[in-house]
Amino acid sequence: MYTLDNLTARIITCKKCPRLAKYIRTIAKEKVRRYNDWKYWGRPLPGFGDPYANLLVIGLAPAAHGGNRTGRMFTGDSSGDWLMRALHESGFANQYTSEKKDDGLILKNVYITAIVRCAPPKNKPVTYEIENCSRYLAEELKLLKNVKVVLTLGTLAFNTYASLRKIKGLKFIHAASYDLTDIILIASYHPSRQNTQTGRLKWNEWIDVFRKINDVIN
Repeated sequence: MYTLDNLTARIITCKKCPRLAKYIRTIAKEKVRRYNDWKYWGRPLPGFGDPYANLLVIGLAPAAHGGNRTGRMFTGDSSGDWLMRALHESGFANQYTSEKKDDGLILKNVYITAIVRCAPPKNKPVTYEIENCSRYLAEELKLLKNVKVVLTLGTLAFNTYASLRKIKGLKFIHAASYDLTDIILIASYHPSRQNTQTGRLKWNEWIDVFRKINDVIN
């Protein structure tokens, strides 16, 4: 019988994508000066959170010096800062920071995952890497049986989810929501520095997405 624990064990030992496997190992050895005293995770990352969650958040991929360093998605990088602050303010997390695996973070009614489990060079996975990794996401969708809302961060996450569900005709628009009968799909810009520092994604727009989510769940 498949469980999230079984899936986690398979994900962290995955080597399906040679380019990504080599890249994350290289980054883990070379590091950057500010994290020179860290022992990098340097392996694929599983999802994490509440296995009975009503909210599923789907991102793009771990950051080279974020999740690939800390061993947990959206942990130790600016995207994680934005996500955890919003989750905390919206009642889904017990704290507003996500800095390392043993920092005391507890997610409530939310599970976080991504379409690619290894940090890709320049944050750009190629098509076959997304296809390889989306099999793991497909398994999570089956195992997470209480999900009512799926929040996709960025166009690639949105399109990958729609493809897995074999749903055509959906268009990525920030804050758009789609009633898929069994769940509500919500699209958002990814809280990356590229979006937050340029003003493409503003904090009030970001937190409004989570207010919309709470309206659906509650």
